Amino acid sequence: MKLLIAIVQDKDANRLSNEFIDKNIRATRLSTTGGFLKSGNTTFMIGVEEDRVDEVLEMIKAASHTRQQFMTPPVNLDAQLDNTSSYPVEVQVGGATVFVMPVDQFHQF
Repeated sequence: MKLLIAIVQDKDANRLSNEFIDKNIRATRLSTTGGFLKSGNTTFMIGVEEDRVDEVLEMIKAASHTRQQFMTPPVNLDAQLDNTSSYPVEVQVGGATVFVMPVDQFHQF
């Protein structure tokens, strides 16, 4: 058995959650916040048998899309830098980060 921890952008979470339901994959859904953009993410904790790991990874990959987004960098108090650092910059966000870990024991009460 493996534990997958998948962090996806909120915009992709509902589609992925519905896909899990359709494929009978049980997942615990947690609301989380990313540190870089301080925007909402969803973290799924998924326990699956080893033979279904690739299937779940493909589902996550298909549902999680990267996109471009503008963000305003934090205010820089260093007067030596130019003032252009306070203008919005375009960054790539989205996709998914997935951790796959072995599970030594699994109990359900």
